[in-house]
Amino acid sequence: MLATVMGAVLIGLDAHPVRVEVHASRNVPSFELVGLAEAAVRESRVRVKSALAQVGVDTSECRIVVNLAPADLRKSGSAFDVAIAVATMAALRALPAEVGGSVLFLGELSLDGGIRPVRGVLPHLLGARARGVKVAVVPRANEREAGLVHGITVRTAESLGELVAALRGDIALPRAPETAVADTRASVAHDLSEVKGQAAARRALEVVAAGGHNLLFVGPPGAGKTMLARRLPGILPQLSHEEAVEVTAIHSLALPSGLERVVHERPFRAPHHTVSEVGLVGGGDFPRPGEVSLAHHGVLFLDELAEFRRAALEALRQPLEDGHVTVSRAQAKATFPARPIVVGATNPCPCGHLGDGTDRCRCSPERVRSYRARLSGPLLDRLDVHVVLPPVCVDDLRRGGGGEASHVVRERVERARSVQIARFRAGETLSPTNASLSIACLERVGAPDDAGARLLSAAISKLNLSARAYGKVLRLARTVADLDGKTGVTSSHVAEAVAARALDRGARTDTPKVASAAP
Repeated sequence: MLATVMGAVLIGLDAHPVRVEVHASRNVPSFELVGLAEAAVRESRVRVKSALAQVGVDTSECRIVVNLAPADLRKSGSAFDVAIAVATMAALRALPAEVGGSVLFLGELSLDGGIRPVRGVLPHLLGARARGVKVAVVPRANEREAGLVHGITVRTAESLGELVAALRGDIALPRAPETAVADTRASVAHDLSEVKGQAAARRALEVVAAGGHNLLFVGPPGAGKTMLARRLPGILPQLSHEEAVEVTAIHSLALPSGLERVVHERPFRAPHHTVSEVGLVGGGDFPRPGEVSLAHHGVLFLDELAEFRRAALEALRQPLEDGHVTVSRAQAKATFPARPIVVGATNPCPCGHLGDGTDRCRCSPERVRSYRARLSGPLLDRLDVHVVLPPVCVDDLRRGGGGEASHVVRERVERARSVQIARFRAGETLSPTNASLSIACLERVGAPDDAGARLLSAAISKLNLSARAYGKVLRLARTVADLDGKTGVTSSHVAEAVAARALDRGARTDTPKVASAAP
């Protein structure tokens, strides 16, 4: 007898439907699996046979052929186990023939019949909903992330025996409870008020948080680069439900099975400088997201930026520009969203002491030039704000209190973001953040007044700004105006935006002395 059940396979974040067809006959006992399946799928034969035995279904005298269609689509992962088991029981008449025809089954089986969690349940369900699937059955251990998806009925099962009883009509499987995105704004671990001094850097954090811009800190050890970067998530707005679903889907695909985590707060990723190109931007035989995608809608902190591998840094150029990463392999092509705020931090020279007010630096001009050359011009162009940090003075360290608390700054950031979202919803722009605005949109909503235009023209001429840097300055000026509560962009907004491009103002020159000047 032939039975068919619905399954799916993930290529990147895209779920592709798979028909699990099982033919069972009384013949030479065997269990065959065809359909371009990789090792984890082929091994399901052993898991399925053992799990079926736990619910009283004997396959020892049957010839079972499992086909995963379409046959030209490569299948990976262990999420087919439950679908294969259900289809096999239907083919053996242990379940009604029509069972599960319009239900998506996901889950890995253990030898004792338990249903184990699998990766990517959330993107699976999002894809199923888009295809019009009304009901899905997932492992109970995945119910929290499954509860983020609305518009599809999600049932959960803990064992194959429980699922069989439900399919026979003896019991009803529980529904996955809806998962709400928790408000984490009151539980900021790293508060901005703890930062002493560095007023220019604190302002830079506020601007990049308000507009979604990228940031580079240049300064000696102990100036506060890492401390400042870790406080950026605390001044970003709370994740919306849609953003939380998107971020959780990425993490669901990347985390090992069983480590389910619904992401309620903006991610902060800080990979070590030895990270590979694949680890940073994604890849693998079966494409997996890299750090830049895991930081989507959050912060990607690249400490010791000049120590990263050149190939890894250059691979960041495309996602920084486009907001996504495309991984192409012989068997598959996957696209992952990648729109974090990138914060880079680097020393001004190999020893780190250039410009710290002491005579400890012994780096020659040639060594300094060579060190800075590790960061290419195109990469630096994609970092909107450059801040050169001076050493923290003793008076600032001795002061009892710091600056404004994170929640105070976040309120201003949220107001500026709400203005940008309002423009987006009104159709005035094609992006909810200024950092992603096209030049055409900027000309409509961010053109400076006459004085600002003259100042911008002078800056372009004097600093020899590239076309990309020109666009970055316009976007920054629009963000500064939004923080200021102004509809139009004035010369003061342009001046602050130009000042934020510290490396364009001199830190790329050959003389080491410029690194000691704060913006």
